[in-house]
Amino acid sequence: MKRFFAWFAVVSLVLAGGVSYFADSNPDGLDHVTEEHGIAEHAQDHPLADGPFADYAVGGDDRLTGLAGVVGVVLTLLVAGGLFWLLRKRPGTEPKTKTDPTA
Repeated sequence: MKRFFAWFAVVSLVLAGGVSYFADSNPDGLDHVTEEHGIAEHAQDHPLADGPFADYAVGGDDRLTGLAGVVGVVLTLLVAGGLFWLLRKRPGTEPKTKTDPTA
């Protein structure tokens, strides 16, 4: 099982580092429709829009898109792994079953 998770992490990091460069900086379909029909007139920037990883880049540098993808995967794996570790079933914590008092 450890081998599977190790390969999963490696493949995820390679894909994040390589495929991230193909992310389109143009608005997607939903953004396009909201801009075209005036829905986005009152839109405001997200509070983290000036953050270090905003717009799929590191510090606004588009050449570091792969690094932003890798950091995103690492953070996701750490948070998910931490949650699974915290919520795992531990030995000896089996739920107690009710015994039949008439038996």
